[in-house]
Amino acid sequence: MEKEINNLPNTKLSKQLSGIAGEYYVAAELSRRGYLAAITLRNSEGVDILVSNSKGNKLFSIQVKTTQNKKKWILSKKIEDEKAKNKFFVFVNIPENINLMPDYCIINSEKLSEKIYNGHRNWLNGLGINGKIRNDSDVRQFDPKYFDKEDLLSWDGLIQLINE
Repeated sequence: MEKEINNLPNTKLSKQLSGIAGEYYVAAELSRRGYLAAITLRNSEGVDILVSNSKGNKLFSIQVKTTQNKKKWILSKKIEDEKAKNKFFVFVNIPENINLMPDYCIINSEKLSEKIYNGHRNWLNGLGINGKIRNDSDVRQFDPKYFDKEDLLSWDGLIQLINE
């Protein structure tokens, strides 16, 4: 069986399957760390996973954004209003090579909202191609290279914040 898996070609998932896989990867990581992770219904706005410790006295929510073979995630303007102390975003990059594990970027929604808002305003104030003024749009982007390392959390860092 292992030999068969190693010979599988790279796999490109549909956007829907990629999103579902990202949510399950995140729920699995939280479960491994002793938290109850409940994936919400697909039409739940703004919350993909509700998380609690086993006692039920620590609650938080997770929004998952998933890509494949990219380290950038396209967001909408509404991300600028996603501000909650107990809400976190987990950005998942699923590699096409099924033998590799996903990469994760984790950030509190308040920090993400602030950085995206300020970053977009700075981009708008700059000049575009050929020195032209840029037009505003509802598109935003999360690229971890534009974030301070202390803003991006590891799984242990996330758990530590939750337990404070």
